[in-house]
Amino acid sequence: MKILALDASSGVASAALVCDDILVGEYTINHKKTHSQTLMPMISSLLEDCESKLSEIDAFAISVGPGSFTGLRIGIATAKGLAHASGKPIVGVSTLEAMAYNLPFCKDLIVPIMDARRDQVYGGAYHWEDDGLCTVCEPCAVSIDEILDIVKRENKKAVFIGDGILRFKEQIECELGDMCEFAFANSNMQRASSVAVLAKKKIEAGEAVSCEKITPVYLRKSQAEREYDEKNNK
Repeated sequence: MKILALDASSGVASAALVCDDILVGEYTINHKKTHSQTLMPMISSLLEDCESKLSEIDAFAISVGPGSFTGLRIGIATAKGLAHASGKPIVGVSTLEAMAYNLPFCKDLIVPIMDARRDQVYGGAYHWEDDGLCTVCEPCAVSIDEILDIVKRENKKAVFIGDGILRFKEQIECELGDMCEFAFANSNMQRASSVAVLAKKKIEAGEAVSCEKITPVYLRKSQAEREYDEKNNK
């Protein structure tokens, strides 16, 4: 089974081609350009370099959030367009759950955190058991204090992953001390290959759908909606 996976949920743009259990190719860019500039050229180059055609793809996978509203819209629209054009199924996966797949079979609590601005993070918590990844905390938009409270209740060492570390690392270290670690650069950002691996499991479980059923998971209102509500409340 060939899966073309995309992630555009943050400042990172990533595309990967996975065939069965082999990562054939992956392109990831984390450098200023917008996803509307990078994503389609990246997909085209990936398929060309892997000597694959769009018609050979069996299924598409996309991270559906939480994350950047604009990035999610671009990523999902791209994946849905490709799936619709080829008539192939598509699978949407949680951005945070896919990030946890960057650290397979880690013995510690895995805590993805994405900077959601307004003093919040998009966060969750996961751990690996014999039968796979288990969810300790479902994806949520909360303060870093609430995430730290969840980690403290679990009373086990936690590995933090994601761009939220850049903003909150000092506070995390101050509150958790030697009960926290931080993922290295090679596993600290969104990766389309992790999206593909998680999507494959969902396909095997019969969770692939048609493209019109894929929707973004925002977790909170957009900035425009918040400003509109604030204006009306005044």
